[in-house]
Amino acid sequence: MTGCQYLHSGWMLSPIIDTLPEDAPKWSANLRVPGTVPGTVHTDLLAAGLIPDPYLDENEAGLQWIWRTDWQYETTFSWFGDAADRTELVCEGLDTVATIELNGTTVATTQNMHRSYRFDVGALLLPGDNQLVITFTSALRHAEHERDRMGYLPIPNTASVHPINFIRKMACNFGWDWGPVLITAGIWRPIALESWSTARLAEVRPKVSVHGGQGRVSVEVDIERAASRTPMRVVAAIDGHRAEVAIEAGADTVTLELHVADPALWWPHGYGDQPLYDLEVELVKASDDVGPALLLDTWSRRVGFRSLELDTTADDLGSAFTFVINGAALVTKGANWIPDDCFPTRVGTQRYRERLLQARDANIDLLRVWGGGIYESDAFYGACDELGIMVWQDFLFACAAYPEEEPIRTEVAAEAVQNVVRLMPHPSLVLWNGNNENFMGWHEWGWPAIVGDRTWGLGYYTELLPKIVKDLDGTRPYWPGSPYSGSLERPSGLDGYGCKHVWDVWNTADYSVYRRYVPRFVSEFGWQAPPTWATLTQSVHDEPTLPDSSGVLAHQKATDGNGKLARGLAPHFPEPKTMEDWHFAHQLNQCRAIATAIEHFRSHRGACMGTIVWQLNDCWPVTSWAAIDGYGRLKPLWYTLRRVYQPRLLTVQPRNEALHGVLVNDTSTPWEAPVVVRRVDTEGTVLARWEADGSTAPASVRSLPIPVDVATPTRPEREVLVVTVGEQRATWFFVEDRDFAYPRPELAVEVEGGANPVVRVTARTLVRDLALFADRLNPAAEVDDMLVTLLPDESWEFRVSGVTGLAAGDLKFPILRSANDLVPFSGSWDG
Repeated sequence: MTGCQYLHSGWMLSPIIDTLPEDAPKWSANLRVPGTVPGTVHTDLLAAGLIPDPYLDENEAGLQWIWRTDWQYETTFSWFGDAADRTELVCEGLDTVATIELNGTTVATTQNMHRSYRFDVGALLLPGDNQLVITFTSALRHAEHERDRMGYLPIPNTASVHPINFIRKMACNFGWDWGPVLITAGIWRPIALESWSTARLAEVRPKVSVHGGQGRVSVEVDIERAASRTPMRVVAAIDGHRAEVAIEAGADTVTLELHVADPALWWPHGYGDQPLYDLEVELVKASDDVGPALLLDTWSRRVGFRSLELDTTADDLGSAFTFVINGAALVTKGANWIPDDCFPTRVGTQRYRERLLQARDANIDLLRVWGGGIYESDAFYGACDELGIMVWQDFLFACAAYPEEEPIRTEVAAEAVQNVVRLMPHPSLVLWNGNNENFMGWHEWGWPAIVGDRTWGLGYYTELLPKIVKDLDGTRPYWPGSPYSGSLERPSGLDGYGCKHVWDVWNTADYSVYRRYVPRFVSEFGWQAPPTWATLTQSVHDEPTLPDSSGVLAHQKATDGNGKLARGLAPHFPEPKTMEDWHFAHQLNQCRAIATAIEHFRSHRGACMGTIVWQLNDCWPVTSWAAIDGYGRLKPLWYTLRRVYQPRLLTVQPRNEALHGVLVNDTSTPWEAPVVVRRVDTEGTVLARWEADGSTAPASVRSLPIPVDVATPTRPEREVLVVTVGEQRATWFFVEDRDFAYPRPELAVEVEGGANPVVRVTARTLVRDLALFADRLNPAAEVDDMLVTLLPDESWEFRVSGVTGLAAGDLKFPILRSANDLVPFSGSWDG
């Protein structure tokens, strides 16, 4: 049997004195503080009260000395020996360039945050006290050294100037257009001594598939021996089915086959259930003349049965890009996932589950783990299995040209092998993706002139990584990059082929330009907005707080971010005159932009079979593209995603100089309801009306041209088209907000209940995108809905959690507001 002794206590942290830069604080020369393992230098200094919170105000800028310094973690642990054949130091995650010493002897050096290490240290352990020291060289200095040695290669256009491509470390630590420069160091995943005898399970690779209604699990097992040729057997079991294979002396690899008749299938949420099966593997020493059978090692995971295909069949439009689960072609409703904290050790099981529940509740059924972050912990993928959220997993290459020479190539291969093996049991994992935007860089960012005849990562994406996936996994598709058209001979941004990123809209155009594209699959697109008011005021304390005050700008990392926000707002709203209006206008504009994109893309179901919005979450409080801000609060965009990602979507779309009511039905049952179209004025008077049969078949889309006399306004600045199908409603305003004659909003507000009150709002006038900002009442409060449009005499109930004793008089501007009060016609109102 194996034994494990975790080494997580008693650590002390100190800098290597002669590496402290000139701007380091004087107290750092005598620094020695407790070190938390797993943890980072930054979080240890923060816990000791020695540095300010880097997420607040402009504190980030004053902490650069930390990542220019080398750091040392040291602990003493007791060891009393055992009868094991081998004792190994197992490091699940070292960040990043580390030298490990045990009792004064160097065990190893490492240089990869994304992999684990195992070292035989039995000969170095002493009875009683033992000293373990791990020294971390500045990751930035190491990367700069490797860049200087190997020659400059292009780095991200919108990130920092640091050479992220010359070190195997979380790239966004070096800064991104939504993230700070907080280059970490530390023992960031568990570290332990593991002891074992005779042999251990080195790798278990379950290949789970479904064929003809029968589940199959092919379990490939590698064992490691400790100088022993003892006969053994491997036993695997699932759902009452058992297989056993003998391992002859000297052999180290076996394969076991298990079959489960008519297994319950794993589905993404919204399509079915997520049943999981316990798969258990045992390594047993066979009985002989010396002694009885002995259990040597065990391994267990939960797996799920489902068939999986990425359909890239050629067709009249180019070639498809469609996920097919259990034979059903899915329209993917996704979001990109970045590390949920700059310091990943602060993200535990509970936080993962909270964030993933937020994703599921927004009708998101796929998360793309972006290539500039990390391979997330087992808790992330386990929660995705349970919640039915598919995972598109990037290999960790993002927006840069990567050298393929040693020692980086060996590290890339090792991390890929380890993470493929670690993650392949998870049914939620549906795609391995080679890189993020590196083909784009080659084709569109002028890389060839800089790279010349040197390597830049192509061999990773087209040879090394697909071979590793095929050899080790073989049950999941591999795609070379995002975006990627399916061929290096075609540009990466073609509508008809593969997956596409749409960033010209945010960077240079109005969001109406989304309607020019009909991609087969959109794996990145997005629009910025500030975080919630509670998060903004919790993290920035400028006096006064303004869009261009220094603290606010310190939390805007995009190049000309505020300028792009302003230019993107100008076609739709007047220039905001107050901070409150700036904040709300840009949050609302973000919602309008993303709703425009997703409703348009979904209305082309069949051609476009998926969207992955940039982005679900933030790693710190920042103005960004996220729907959930850096403190976990829901921005208005989250509510918009929930609406536009619902399985049945009603939308109004301009087609061929006419307006169409479009019904998108992604469910397996017919959508049968009449379509009612009304053109009404701001007083609620019905000016024209039309009804039609809205029956829409399962997994299909139906587009109904609206008659010209109904769809043509007499006074476009005072009229709106209202389309209903059952309980769903969509609206179409004929002019932009800035040109619409909004009435001053007249609202009657009633509040019922003490804890978690219900707020009933009745509109006496047309009110567009009514919002209740609960976080302005209490930073911990939430509201169940957002951005509701009401016609005169209509009511809506908001349910508020996290507040008690709420009265109608509390719900004044700017807690309760709408698009009406962003235009000069009505101005701001005071309730």
